Amino acid sequence: MASSLLRRAAAGRGRCPSPSDVLRRLVSSEAAPEQALARPPPEMPPFDHRPAPYAGMGGDEILQKRKKFLGPSLFYYYQKPLNIVEGKMQYLFDEQGKRYLDCFGGIVTVSCGHCHPDIVNAVLEQTKLLQHTTTIYLHHAIVEFAEALASKMPGNLKVVYFVNSGTEANELAMLMARLYSGNLSMVALRNGYHGGSAGTIGLTGLQTWKYPIPQGEIHHVMNPDPYRGVFGSDGAAYAKEVEEHINYGSSGRVGGFIAETFQGVGGAVELAPGYLKSVYDTVRKAGGVCIADEVQSGFGRTGSNYWGFQTQDVIPDIVTMAKGIGNGLPLGALVTTPEIASVMAQKIQFNTFGGNPVCSAGGLAVLKVLDKEKRQAHCADVGAHLVERLKTLQQKHEIIGDVRGRGLMLGVELVTDRTEKTPAKAETAVLFEKLKDLGILVGKGGLHGNVFRIKPPMCFSKEDADFLVDAMDYAMSGF
Repeated sequence: MASSLLRRAAAGRGRCPSPSDVLRRLVSSEAAPEQALARPPPEMPPFDHRPAPYAGMGGDEILQKRKKFLGPSLFYYYQKPLNIVEGKMQYLFDEQGKRYLDCFGGIVTVSCGHCHPDIVNAVLEQTKLLQHTTTIYLHHAIVEFAEALASKMPGNLKVVYFVNSGTEANELAMLMARLYSGNLSMVALRNGYHGGSAGTIGLTGLQTWKYPIPQGEIHHVMNPDPYRGVFGSDGAAYAKEVEEHINYGSSGRVGGFIAETFQGVGGAVELAPGYLKSVYDTVRKAGGVCIADEVQSGFGRTGSNYWGFQTQDVIPDIVTMAKGIGNGLPLGALVTTPEIASVMAQKIQFNTFGGNPVCSAGGLAVLKVLDKEKRQAHCADVGAHLVERLKTLQQKHEIIGDVRGRGLMLGVELVTDRTEKTPAKAETAVLFEKLKDLGILVGKGGLHGNVFRIKPPMCFSKEDADFLVDAMDYAMSGF
């Protein structure tokens, strides 16, 4: 089994080995004979960009200042965190000039590519003219962006609210749903993530992100997870559970239902087929509003559709988005119907930086780049190639329990036992470090941190995909 090295590392200790135990074992003399026979590591695809010499603060000093001046809740990846100083398209460079293939896109935020010239130019040109006014005055950038964004939406989703983040978008969506429906109760999924504010922490269904504060009339229902869920891929069975929860666990009336179609922080989980169609019908009958959280899965990333909810053949009442909408700019949005939007006119609803001219110019440039470069079709093509290669790798390495997702919204779940689906937490930590050393940066997700999240900038190529899989194969060969 993939954990054989772990078992040897733990022998005689009577405990489960930690990631540091495994790392020490990997470099021990016992492991050396296996490594001596190992093939050379795979080579990163060539890339025509030379990073500028870096003369700034070193990583060690930055880390010390972070600890002194920034909040203790901040975390970082890797035992020795990387000091990233430059980015270009799908690649990042550290202070030494080493190149890394970015397979996580700044937590699924860099959609078009790091420092994409079209977006950089749009931001620079607007910055030279006007950085900020706010919506108390008129400016063409916000309406041009809103019109372009609304054109990407199905049905009557035509009214746009601009905010600064996905958290803000979901907070506003919850407020809107409650006002429009007249009901307080919100329904969300276990394993879902919707933000870090006091309100959206309530919606989030992962204990690792939740503080012990009042959730405020939130009902968490069973997660329709095809890999780990009790009903497998039976979307109808999970949907029935939502109906029963509303009937038995609430007043029978709800304010709204929110779900990611592809759970991001929860480990790249795609909802069971047909689930949302049944649930949306149930929620609307209970007086609620249906909210699609597209913060990570929007803008063509799934390849098959522009929006994640379209893979479930539904049209939500409210759609929230952020991250890829700005390619790294602090930008989020909510799109809804005129009827639902009208409830906000009861009072003043305002966001100082929502629709900022610079962010609006950058966001519009993102939409144009995605269309011009046909990134949705590209994600479908490259994603299909990558999934095929990952599934072949799964047949070779027992540690890979599941390969899931579509387009460039993928997850690889690692387990120590495929039958029991035991999370390979320590092994994942070791492989995470080994991939970094090979020049691969991936994300981690899931409650146990045992899922590799593969969601790179959407300029990611088939050559990059091959290098990623070859590097994973190389890293896993020592297990």
